[in-house]
Parts: sequence; structure tokens; C-alpha cells
Amino acid sequence: MFEAIRKHSKIVMGILFLLIIPSFVLFGIDGNYFGEKSPAVASVDGKAITQAEWDNAHRNESDRLRAQQPGVDGKLLDSPQARYATLERLVRDRVLAAAAQHMHLAVSDAQLARELQAIPAIAQLRKSDGKLDVDAYRALVGAQGLTPEGFEAQMRSDLSVAQVLGGVVSTSFVSPAESKLGMEALLQRREVQIARFDAHKYASEVKVDDAALQAYYQAHTARFRQAEEASIEYVVLDLDAIKAGISVNEDDLRTYYKENQDRLAGKEERRASHILINAPKDAPAAEREAAHKKAEGLLAEVRKDPARFAAIAKENSQDPGSAPQGGDLGYFMRGAMVKPFEDAVFSMHKGEISDIVETDFGYHIIELTDIKTPKAPSFEEARPALEAELRQQQAQRKFAEVAEAFSNIVYEQPDSLQPVADKLHLKVQTASGLARKPATGAQGVLANARFLDALFAPESLQSKRNTEAVDVGSNELAAGRIVSYQPAQTLPYEEAKDRVRTAFVAAKSAELATAEGEAKLAAWREKPASASGLAPAITIARDQPAGQPAALVDAVLRASSDTLPNWVGVGLGEQGYAVVKIERIVPRDQADTQQQALTQQYLQAWTQAEALAYYEVLKQRYKVQIKVARPAADAVEDD
Repeated sequence: MFEAIRKHSKIVMGILFLLIIPSFVLFGIDGNYFGEKSPAVASVDGKAITQAEWDNAHRNESDRLRAQQPGVDGKLLDSPQARYATLERLVRDRVLAAAAQHMHLAVSDAQLARELQAIPAIAQLRKSDGKLDVDAYRALVGAQGLTPEGFEAQMRSDLSVAQVLGGVVSTSFVSPAESKLGMEALLQRREVQIARFDAHKYASEVKVDDAALQAYYQAHTARFRQAEEASIEYVVLDLDAIKAGISVNEDDLRTYYKENQDRLAGKEERRASHILINAPKDAPAAEREAAHKKAEGLLAEVRKDPARFAAIAKENSQDPGSAPQGGDLGYFMRGAMVKPFEDAVFSMHKGEISDIVETDFGYHIIELTDIKTPKAPSFEEARPALEAELRQQQAQRKFAEVAEAFSNIVYEQPDSLQPVADKLHLKVQTASGLARKPATGAQGVLANARFLDALFAPESLQSKRNTEAVDVGSNELAAGRIVSYQPAQTLPYEEAKDRVRTAFVAAKSAELATAEGEAKLAAWREKPASASGLAPAITIARDQPAGQPAALVDAVLRASSDTLPNWVGVGLGEQGYAVVKIERIVPRDQADTQQQALTQQYLQAWTQAEALAYYEVLKQRYKVQIKVARPAADAVEDD
């Protein structure tokens, strides 16, 4: 709510809203079409968060982000990770709200008033007498679907919640010595020479026979399991499917064009010049009175000879930006200027000179020099876009009705998806090789974890009947049925023999590489002069790994630097082994401004760490339970 206009707040508030408590959770209509009680997916302080609340919160957040960024990739918004992040934010909101309630944190009327006045969009609603334009304020919050009372209640709630972590965040500090020590440890550079013992170079030395392969197979049977998989049929109901069956009425289209001509034409622009006499509103009364009298004199002068407006502005205006141009401000649209100035400009006729206009900057005399009104496209020019908009709107209005029919048909005729496809003009699609988890690169509903859970539910597997209608995204439902199913099994040795051989050779090659690497490490530590095969020296750091594996970089920077050179051995798994000679620590050239920036980064990281640590304490205090497993890092969902 009002995210964009509330970023003005203090640094502490900014950190809280940006990092800790993004409040976007709204609750809508339960998306369950069968009416059963929505299961709990988490609980905070003994109160449940339901699946329906989670779904609605994620749908609302996705819709908000799509509106702000129309080109955003839908896969990112509706991935399992994004959905889980929504649940975590729901939990955070509940935890912090519970803490604020238990701690009896309150926001005074005076504090609320100060915060409201600090919001630029509200500050601009003040009249020339300093009083708030109540009607304009009501319209502003009404555009967000709120009443002033509702907005202020939410603002008060957010401010009280912010106090929960505010004490931790606002008091966090680090000394310069701590910052330097921490950043030096993180960004230290070391000059090294590396000898790699790559496993693939030892593959020819591996002795392979059937007995060895069978022994390896028996010891690693879990590596040779064939995952369960299924072939399915499925249908998807979304807005595109509904739009395909909608024909836009010609009369409706023409009416819509007339209603939207102003929007289609774009916003009107106006060009104005002004003469400013500075008089900040907090200036002494005598100073403001003198400024006002000077403005009155200039107004009389330009009214007497309007052609000299530019010359008078150049000589007398106290706006350093526009005075050299004779007061010219160029073209601008509504919203670009402070409200009293804007109201005056957009109420004038071309060539007109205003009375004195008072703003927070002082007193203005304005001349409206031009009006640029964009031409609206013709009906035929606008037809394609308007038709698409109307079809989209009608599809959205019709979706709930069609969704209910979709849900009823797949439930009442569970042995086939063809009836719902015929009734609603949908396509029955097929897929094979499906597993319980979304496959890498999967798209559409086949990447949706909830849809796959419904397909692989015991009832669906046993009966091979239709799943219920599954909500897989914003205005999108899917239903499917198992056609054939292969349970998970360990492949017989004969079927897995090629895979066994490949795995066996890779493992033994790595063992040979490691053995030789460890032998060389011991020899070179004892007689450094005998070292051979070391690559030319390079400098590596955590932020500049020079193309080296993460395990190697980490081992090098963790190794003691008390006595240099130092020798380190690093196991690289199936890639082999590496011996590293650490030659020296490379000093970092750093300007004072860079050190200041690093200190600030360190303080921000430390502050966030303290806030998150306190949040973890609150989670324990209020007995947080999340009953949904965290998705794997590589899971992909695309609605």
C-alpha cells in the first residue's frame, strides 16, 4: 500500500520495509471451488495461515509485479521459490504483528501525522492556507481502494510493526577497526601457483572387469534407480482459452472508443514561463510580506506590457534554472509541478498571465505560452488495441463462471477429460516422462508443483481418474489424469551396466588423481625445490576467483598465512585434486572513498544480520511452524 510514496521514510524505516517486512499481503476470495476447508500451511502464535490465504497473497503479489513490470518473466513470479518466498513474507508479517501486539507498541496521533505529512503525494495536497485538501486526500487514498480511515489504520499498524525491529536496526554499529578486519578477511588477495591433477587423465589407468563393476553396482545401487514416471492427459483453462470464444460487439467497441478517447490521445502538455520571488513558508512574516509586495509590483509591470514578460523574468526571477531563459519552463504534464502551480497552469488559457500563485517556494507570476493536445487515433487505427482490451476485460469477467463449469465437469465426469474439452472448447494435451518434481526446463502447468502433486496423489494414481481443478496461476486452472504409471525401481545390473561403467571409471580416476596429488603435496612440503608442474602465479580472491573452482578458492583463503609460502591440498571430487602453493598476500590499493564505501557495506550487512538474528528469536518465541517443504534450488515453475 503506497509503496512508491512511502520510500521517503527514515533510513531505519527504509531498511525495514525493503529487507524485512514488505507488506503486500491482501486477502481475497477463497480459490477452492469445492468448498472444503482450506488446509493450514503455517502457523504463528497459535494462529493458522491457510493455503487459500497463501494462494491469494501470491496471486495479488504476482499481479502487482506484472502491473509494475509488464515484461517480467512469468516463470520467475510463479516458480516454487517465488511462491515459498510469499509464504515466508506472510509468516514474517504475522510474526512482527504478533510482536507489536504483545509488546504493546503503539503510534501516537502526532507521530502518525508527522509520517503522513512527510509523504510527498500527501504534502502536495495542502492548500495555500496550509490546510489539507480533504477531498483530494480522500480521492488519493480512494484510488488505492481505501478510505482515509482505513489508510491511516494501516499506516499506524505498519509504523507499530516497524518499531519491533527498529530498535535493533537503529542502534547497530561497527567500529572502523572491526570493519577493516572483516572486509580484509573477505576481500583478501593471495598470489598462488597451482598444480592440477585432473581425474580424466587417469581414466586409461583404471582396470575394469565385470567383477569390479558388479561390486561397484552393489555398493552404489541408489545411483542406478529409475525414477517413477507417468504419462498423462491434461486440459488448461486460462484467459486465452476464454478469449478465443469471445466476439466483441461492434457497438460496444465504438462506445468504448468514445469513452477512452482522452486516454488514447495521451496526456495534454502545457508550456509556461514564470517569475519567482523566493519566500520559503518558514521564512519570517516580514520577509514573506516584502516578497509578496515585490511580486505584486512585477505583476503590474507584466500586465502593463505582456510582451516584456521574458525580459522582466530574466532581470527579476529568483529561479536560477529558468531565469536565464526568460522564465521558460518548457512543456510539462500534470504531476510534474507542485499542486498550486499545476492547478493554476492547467486552469489558464493560452497567452494568459496568472494572478500571484503561492507555493512552498515563494510567489509566482505565470504566463501560459502554449498548449499541446495530442491527437486521438481514429477508430480504425485504435480498433486492434481496443478490441484486445475489451476481449481481455470480458474474459476476466467471464472467468469465474467458466471456472465453476470447468470444476464441476471434471469432478462429475471423472473418467475422461474429453467432456470438459468439448463443452468449453479446450484442447486435451498429453505428456510423458513426468515425475513428482518439475523437470528442469519444464514449462506451463507441467512445471507447476501443485498440479504435479494432484496428479501423483494416491487416489489419482490408483483410479486414474481426473484430478480436481487445480489453481495453477492467476486466472488459470488445470485438470489432468494418469494414463500410465511406472513406479520407481532400481535398474537391473544388465540394464544399468553402461552407467555403472562410466561411474566406476570416474570414481577410480578421481582416486588415482587424489593419490598422486597427495603424494606430490607431501614431497613438495618436505622439499619445496623439487616442485614441478606448477602453473604460473596468479592472484585469487573471493570476489576475483580467476576461473578457479570455489572449493579451491575457499581452501586457499582459509589456509594459514602465518608462514609463507604455504602448501595446500584441495580435493575436487570427481574432477580430481589440486596442490596449491600460497606465495604471498597481495596488498589492495584502496582510496579513502572506497574504504568508506566498504565500511558502509559492512555496516549494512552487520545491521541486516542483527535484524535477522532477532527475527529468528521472535520466530521461536511465537512458535512459528511452516508445514510446507522448501523447494529445491533448481525447481522451476511456469504458469
